[in-house]
Amino acid sequence: MGNLLKVLQCKEEAFEDFFLDFENARPSDEEKNVYDQVALVLSFAPGIITELKSYKGAGDEIRMAISNPSSQEKQADTWHAIIPLVKQLKDFFEFSKRLQKCVQELLRSLTCQPLSPLQHLESKQALAKQFAEILHFTLKFDDLKMNNPAIQNDFSYFRRTMQRKGMNSACAGIDYEEGRIISTELANEMSLFYAEATPMLRTLSDATTRFVQENDDVETDRTLEVLSTMSNICKVMLEHPDDTRFQMGDESVSFCVRVMVGVIILYDHVHKDGAFTKGSKIDV
Repeated sequence: MGNLLKVLQCKEEAFEDFFLDFENARPSDEEKNVYDQVALVLSFAPGIITELKSYKGAGDEIRMAISNPSSQEKQADTWHAIIPLVKQLKDFFEFSKRLQKCVQELLRSLTCQPLSPLQHLESKQALAKQFAEILHFTLKFDDLKMNNPAIQNDFSYFRRTMQRKGMNSACAGIDYEEGRIISTELANEMSLFYAEATPMLRTLSDATTRFVQENDDVETDRTLEVLSTMSNICKVMLEHPDDTRFQMGDESVSFCVRVMVGVIILYDHVHKDGAFTKGSKIDV
């Protein structure tokens, strides 16, 4: 994607010239601790996307079980098909919790005193890159989830089956203990998560809002400046796709669009008036 060098003008406030290298940034000694923690979590992201892309669901088995309610064989076959899928969904959900913590750690590093958020972005480009990678993953995940109704259907069937287990606990071929990989409390949380159209982005939005609310030492404006600056960076790159400094290929354009959309949504959640007002630092 190359380096970005641009005077970022956001209405009344003009930022200094600076570089953000989303592709080649490497962590400094100061960044390394947080960077390594986040890198470990992000190392699982490609596998999550691969699994989600190949998620086919158990629609055929579920329809067969519903059509043959008295067939213990059909019920057992469907149950055996559902369990590994539910384990996958549980892994996705738990990964979202890990991303929440990563986002809060990155925001803490990019907003702490005494440096300004802009100075942090200049001096901690590897962390800014990781923040962008999380947003890129998030919108990619949500796009795949939104276009796969089997996810909610599978989990709904699993919950209904577990709720009925007391009435039919002697059903041959069904080991209900397998279903205990998920507690009732966790199942409720997962149900709310997958009910969202964009569950991963909602998770990060909530994490960002909580970060601002729970850290009295961090001014809301500092968080907003990080988000608005990253949005403006992506905007400049998208406006100049032929600029040799940016080296914008199709993959880089997709990356920038997702990151820009992600930070605008986060900004909209954190700002008391949202991102679409006259006083917004983002030129929507």
